[in-house]
Amino acid sequence: MKRTIYLTSALALCACSPKPAEQAAPELKPRLVVLTDIGPAEHEPDDNESAIRLLSFADRFEIEAICTTTGWNCDPYPESSAKYLDIVVDNYGVDVNNLMMRSGQTGFKSLDEENGRQELGYWPSVEYIRSRTMAGSHRAGIGVIGEGNDSPGSDMLIKLAAEDDPRPIYVTAWGGANTLSQAIWRAKQTKSPEDFKRFVRKFRLYTITDQDMVYEQRNDLAFSSHQWLRDEFRDDLLFVWDESAWLNQNAIGVQNWDKYAELIQGHGAMGKAYPKFHYGVEGDTPSFLNCMPNGLNDPEDPTQVGWGGYHVFGISKDSITYCWTNWAQPEKDISDAYERRFYPDEFNDFAARMAWAQDGTGNTNPVVVVNGTQSVKPLMLEAKAGETVRLNASETYDPEGDDLTFLWWQQAEHCLPVAISDPAAKTIDVTMPTEPTEPIHIICEVHDNGAFNLVSYRRVIISNIK
Repeated sequence: MKRTIYLTSALALCACSPKPAEQAAPELKPRLVVLTDIGPAEHEPDDNESAIRLLSFADRFEIEAICTTTGWNCDPYPESSAKYLDIVVDNYGVDVNNLMMRSGQTGFKSLDEENGRQELGYWPSVEYIRSRTMAGSHRAGIGVIGEGNDSPGSDMLIKLAAEDDPRPIYVTAWGGANTLSQAIWRAKQTKSPEDFKRFVRKFRLYTITDQDMVYEQRNDLAFSSHQWLRDEFRDDLLFVWDESAWLNQNAIGVQNWDKYAELIQGHGAMGKAYPKFHYGVEGDTPSFLNCMPNGLNDPEDPTQVGWGGYHVFGISKDSITYCWTNWAQPEKDISDAYERRFYPDEFNDFAARMAWAQDGTGNTNPVVVVNGTQSVKPLMLEAKAGETVRLNASETYDPEGDDLTFLWWQQAEHCLPVAISDPAAKTIDVTMPTEPTEPIHIICEVHDNGAFNLVSYRRVIISNIK
């Protein structure tokens, strides 16, 4: 069965003068696990690049584990290649002293506190990141799943799922997802059916194509443990198989390499280690952009387009299993268009952070406030068919006092188009269709006019009521 993807709770419709922005409790970071086949820059530069970008956003993700594992370039994974991850982490340890100035952070919590829940905006210590790097499964394919394939990474996944934490765990496969497959296999041997189902449902998996094999085997999808995951756990594991965003990330990066050379390479310790592309640039980055907490999308609903693409539930590329994917038309073209649209903004966000890494000063993103509320989560409203809904972002502000530009737009792939009174205004009216429809998704996109013209978003979801 297809997973239920739309939230059902709602806030009261606000069509009057806005109240002062609500000071909600500090929001927590999304929990993130990375499975990477990082290696020498001459063989696997894009994993090095993506690792540097990830750590430049370490204040936005609770990095639960970074596990070295197999991918298209290696089976088995050479243990000596793990040192390239250590190099990136060591360079983060240099840059974090400047990066934390971005949020006014003056020190680090104890390691015990960092091992608890982390709030958005907190930069973890390099000791914390080091404690979360480990070996995952160093063999590929469904054939190795079972006894003898446990690893520190698969053990960590089991431990993370057992923690008293309601947040889902986003597993991003920059190589193969064999480590997660092994953790699921192991849990099935040791847990009751009810506990095992709860275990699987803790995870969300985003795979950059299917790399649970070496490149020459890439068309033998039955070799991969990914097919087993999709087949056995279709109803319980939210599985995103991307075949669009990673290709664009690679190709557009190559086309714009001069910007990376100017604005990324050489900026801070991480920038000095940022390698030139081999085949493409940062092909693995969309996996964590998918759950970037910038207000654009809720990754629990893959149809909400975000910086990691657009995905729908359907038959996968193996023509056998089902998952959330974008390999077929029209989804491929839809995702492609959004990815190209967002690319300048997601690059600028990275470049701005590397400026902080270099200088300890720079620009920060606008803070979007809609109808008196500030959050990276969607604003849920209700309205009757034919009703006019007022959306007020006049309390939105920029921390540096920069001028702001507003753009309101509808993501309309699965619902009727609606009229927006003035898409460039701070306050707009949205006229609901005269007939009941699927929830309406309106995005408030705000740019500043400071360095890199940084962006923030707020998604508003308006559901019909009788």
